[in-house]
Amino acid sequence: MKRFLGIFLLTCATQVAGAQQLLSLDSCRALALRNNKQLSVSRVKQDVAKNIRKSARTKYLPHVTALGGYEYTSREISLLSDDVKSELSTLGSKAVGDVQAATGSLLKEFPTLAALLGQSPTLQGIMGGIEGAGNGIGQHVVDEFRSDTRNLFAGAVVVTQPIFMGGAIVALNKMADIGEEMAANSADSKHQQTLYQIDQAYWQVVSLRHKQKLAQGYLDLIKKLDSDVQKMIREGVATRSEGLSVSVKVNEAEMTLMKVNDGLTLSRMLLCQLCGLPVNEQVVLIDEEKEELETVPAAPQANVEQAMESRPELRILQNMVDLNKQTTNMLKAGNLPQVALMGGYAFSNPNLYNGFQRKFGGVWNIGILVRVPVWNWGDVAYKVRASKGAGAIARLELDEAREKIQLQVNQSTFQVNEANKTLQLAKASVERANENLRTANLGFQEGVISSTTVMEAQTAWLQAASQKIDAEINVKLSEVNLQKALGTLY
Repeated sequence: MKRFLGIFLLTCATQVAGAQQLLSLDSCRALALRNNKQLSVSRVKQDVAKNIRKSARTKYLPHVTALGGYEYTSREISLLSDDVKSELSTLGSKAVGDVQAATGSLLKEFPTLAALLGQSPTLQGIMGGIEGAGNGIGQHVVDEFRSDTRNLFAGAVVVTQPIFMGGAIVALNKMADIGEEMAANSADSKHQQTLYQIDQAYWQVVSLRHKQKLAQGYLDLIKKLDSDVQKMIREGVATRSEGLSVSVKVNEAEMTLMKVNDGLTLSRMLLCQLCGLPVNEQVVLIDEEKEELETVPAAPQANVEQAMESRPELRILQNMVDLNKQTTNMLKAGNLPQVALMGGYAFSNPNLYNGFQRKFGGVWNIGILVRVPVWNWGDVAYKVRASKGAGAIARLELDEAREKIQLQVNQSTFQVNEANKTLQLAKASVERANENLRTANLGFQEGVISSTTVMEAQTAWLQAASQKIDAEINVKLSEVNLQKALGTLY
């Protein structure tokens, strides 16, 4: 809500007056949050963590993979040996030869039958037909057994569904959730750090602007005194030594004003850079023109419990502890069995399931894959021990951070109370310094007080006014420090 309010105030407060831009604290905060590069990086990191978390969720779901390939070989796969191929190709000739060999002895016993058969053209034709048909059948068998796998096309579609991965998928998803939460906490930390820096720079500019006006006022006072002393010297009622003393104070005042001007210029550049504006941008802050800064005396309580819940740094360290725990669980999964359901469809050309036919053909399949680690020389155990050690370190760092934050909250609360007390004392000192300066000026005009006493009164007035400005700024900064310590700087 404050961001939108700051943008609205920025739009309403911007005015064209000597090329100057009028800014309030809320508008500076809005500009810084809108233009800060680290905040933009944090937002991108949140998107990255979100996508990683979505990716981890997909590990629960079945995954489908398609494979395909082509291979050319110089020789084809042969299911028959060369000897078998030769025998099948001459199957008819061998059969006729065997018949002739079997009937040779019979024809020797019956010469008349042998002469009769030898002169029979029909029988010779039959034998020739048997030989040709047998050889053809054998060659056909050889051709049918040919695989022709020199050009091989193959492919498969595989579906894998994890069933039990030893808890690795569960740990991975918890790690992704923690990573997303850590990115959000990191962005929150950068958000608060940006506001803290812009508040520091804003009040630094306001402080130097008030001191600039104070230094200018002091310079005017000392110049007036110098002018009066010079007149008195000319009248013979003051010594030249008094005039030199006042001149030295004038030079000191001019040097102080110059230093304040330089510091103010550099502080404005820093503020512009934090707001994302050109460093030479002419900006005027609303609070720098106020005579007195608005401060409300407060009696804050050291709410340590609120700080423990709100500080993003603690949440990040807790995320580190949780992340290490899930890392340990994932490493432990390396010693547990893993079960996955697998299925798919595989195809090839030639068709291996239909006599190496030159067409695509395939088969469905389904099964369960079980992976059981047997021996890894203690590799997983060593990694688990190392991860547990890192977890112990993370827990110790978290405990230390809690102790430091508790101390920081108490110190910040004490500083707020002290700053308010200091401011009250500074206001009282300014009142006394104003009265002292007034009486010194009257006495000097009446001739009963020397210029040295007037310069002492002016110096006391300058010191008291400067302390009041520092006290007012310290109240503002101590409140900012307390808000940051409590984790409520928004």
